[in-house]
Amino acid sequence: MNLGAVKVLLVRHADADADIPEGLGDEARALTSKARLSIAAHFAALAERIGMPRLVLTSPLVRAVQTASILSFSLGYEGPLRAHRSLLPDMPVGAIDGVLNEANAADSIILVGHNPSMTAMAAHLLGMQNFPKPVNPGTVIALERDGAATRLLFYAPPGQQVLETV
Repeated sequence: MNLGAVKVLLVRHADADADIPEGLGDEARALTSKARLSIAAHFAALAERIGMPRLVLTSPLVRAVQTASILSFSLGYEGPLRAHRSLLPDMPVGAIDGVLNEANAADSIILVGHNPSMTAMAAHLLGMQNFPKPVNPGTVIALERDGAATRLLFYAPPGQQVLETV
C-alpha cells in the first residue's frame, strides 16, 4: 500500500433472519445461526488480506453490528467499533465521503453495511456506473484510495474464490 493511501473495506452484513422480531422493526433482524458460523470462517480466512484496521464503522442495525463484531473478533481487532448513520440502508452513497476524506494517511477503515448501498458505494469509489459483481451477504470488497484515485485490492464473496480484478 502506498504511503498516504487509505485502505477501505466494504463489507455487506451476513445473512439475517427473514422474520422480524415481534413488536420490533426490520432494524432488529439478527444474523442466522448458520450465517454467524460461516461468516466467522470467511473472515478468518481473509484476516491476513484484510490486515488490522484503525477503525470499524457499522450501520446501527442489529445484523450489521453483529457482522462487524464477528469481523472484529476474527481479526483480533480491539479498537473502536462505531455505529454510523451514513451506513444506514436508506442513506445516499456519498454520505460516507466525509468520513473517508477525513481519514489519516495509511489508515485502514472497515465499513459494514447493507445492499444496495455497499454495491453502489464500491461503484462510486471506483468511478464505475455499476459494480460488475454481485455483493452477496458477507462479501468483502477491499479498495485503496490514494487522493482521487481508487483501485480494487480484492473482491471476496463467501464460499467463492477471492478475485483481484472484477
